[in-house]
Amino acid sequence: MALSSSPASGGRPPQRDFRRNNDPFAAIRRNHRIKSPQIRVISPEGRQLGILDTPKALQLAMQFNLDLVEVAPNAVPPVCRIMDFGKYVYEEQKKHAHNKPAAGKIKEIEFTVRIEHHDFITKVRHAEEFLDHGNKVKLRLKFRGREMAHTEMGFDVVKKALGELETMGHPDSPAKLTGKQINVMLSPLPANKRKPKFHVRETAPAQPAPAQG
Repeated sequence: MALSSSPASGGRPPQRDFRRNNDPFAAIRRNHRIKSPQIRVISPEGRQLGILDTPKALQLAMQFNLDLVEVAPNAVPPVCRIMDFGKYVYEEQKKHAHNKPAAGKIKEIEFTVRIEHHDFITKVRHAEEFLDHGNKVKLRLKFRGREMAHTEMGFDVVKKALGELETMGHPDSPAKLTGKQINVMLSPLPANKRKPKFHVRETAPAQPAPAQG
């Protein structure tokens, strides 16, 4: 990334860029925004170049066609590194995007009182898959019409589902009736303790090689 200089104001008062407030990297001083007269400089390869006058360090960064970036502003003197700031921002954003925890996502599985066995197994298999990926799963059973007169039938379905899923996750609290539905939240077990009954994982365990005759 080439070194960028501050734009001329043209005699007009500077305009505030409100979008910058949403940029977590906007506060990082670089190039001509670095205020300290002297800084400790690190080369693009990570070598210590010692304490230099800031203008000299800027000239050095220009030779590499890179940026001078303040990485430790509270040090005395501040520490700056010569780097491609645009590439650094891109790598940091990509890293944080990949590190978003799957456990923060909640998946919902909905049952009914008179659910068919095949549909029940399908929904349990989906719940197993979500839990196996580290998601929390909310089981919800809706009552329809006169089914509210027999809420125990709904609790039986939820209890059966929890039983099938006990090798994959555990309920955060007992199932509760709220309005016309039963809700219960499951958290996944540790990865090494999850044992799906219906969900087939993409990567199957390696099979032993056949014995040579």
